[in-house]
Amino acid sequence: MAEENEHASGEHDDAEVTETESAGNRLVAPKHIRKKTKLILAVFAGVVVVTGAVFWWRSTFRESTDDAQIDGHINPVSSRVTGHVARIDFKDYQYVEAGALLVEIDPADYRVAVERARAEYADAQANAEAARTGVPITSVTARSGIASATANVSYAKAGVSAAEKQLQAAQARLREDEANNVRDQADLARNRSLVGRGVISQQQYEQAVATAAASAANVDAARALVTAAREQSKQALGRLKQAQAELESARTGPQQVSVARSRADSALAAVKLNKAALDQAELNLSYTRIIAPVSGVVGKRTVEVGQNVEPGQVLLSIVPLDDIWVTANFKETQLEKMRPGQRAKIYVDTYGRTYDGHVDKIGGASGARFSLFPPENATGNYVKVVQRIPVKIVFEKGQDREHLLRPGMSVEAEVMLQ
Repeated sequence: MAEENEHASGEHDDAEVTETESAGNRLVAPKHIRKKTKLILAVFAGVVVVTGAVFWWRSTFRESTDDAQIDGHINPVSSRVTGHVARIDFKDYQYVEAGALLVEIDPADYRVAVERARAEYADAQANAEAARTGVPITSVTARSGIASATANVSYAKAGVSAAEKQLQAAQARLREDEANNVRDQADLARNRSLVGRGVISQQQYEQAVATAAASAANVDAARALVTAAREQSKQALGRLKQAQAELESARTGPQQVSVARSRADSALAAVKLNKAALDQAELNLSYTRIIAPVSGVVGKRTVEVGQNVEPGQVLLSIVPLDDIWVTANFKETQLEKMRPGQRAKIYVDTYGRTYDGHVDKIGGASGARFSLFPPENATGNYVKVVQRIPVKIVFEKGQDREHLLRPGMSVEAEVMLQ
């Protein structure tokens, strides 16, 4: 059996040698080598095809750039009042919540200003109340003054009329007494001649003398009455003029009421002015407590305890880590199919991690246009350079709960164009 195997094996080796020798002149490799070579060539061709397909797919349906970084807002925190820094309630690079106290300015001066403004406001309110109450009082006084002055004028006119009548009566009495006196004096003259001739008795003559004297006295009395009546008439006229003047003054009552109302309005305006001053003083007092406008990490601190600060002076900055995005500077040749809303992948170099996002906005101009000295192509030294346009890519929510991402970090951005 062994001999038969050895014989068969010998025949097979002789056959291979014969075949190899016969094929030696044609340089034909063994069959298993040819199969291996074909397999390698097929794998290589497959890799080339796949690589080409991937490259074509990526160049057709994706655009990427490594000229990208994380951006975010930097909120400067400044003082709104002048003062002496009494307290600082944060540490460098500390995370603070919105509304947290950061810096406190000595509030003593501002408390005094509030108390002064509050006192002035109370005084203005009291003046306004008095002026408001004075308006109806002035109105009533004006109306009663007009009525009283009108009555006084009527009374004065009646007095003038009565005085004139008394003057007329006194003048009539004077004329009557003067006529009686003329008659009695004539009778006395006749009786004087008659008594000398004995026509009348001495008693009749003496009676005529007495009558003439009484008549002359009556004339003097009547003249005195006329003079007194004339003076009373003048006084009555004076009282009438005074009453008329008082009436004219009383007729200015509406203007006085208007003035009182204007004073009340002015007092009310003073109340509003002092209220505004009080509100401003209270605001200034509240500004002594500088609080965080947003939640974020404190940085760029420039304030120390004991420092005097001025309004508008920046004391620190806060970086809100909840509102960050990626600014990717794509070549202008990459923007043909890029649109807002397209999905994006963001690879962060710091953590070696990829985040999901989407295109939010495409910049309105190239970065060169926003530079301090934009290029001037009209100088004749123009060299065509592919420009880059900033594209804003926002992160999908909920991927950075630990707030690991920071503005300024370098990233690689890739946008899916479909």
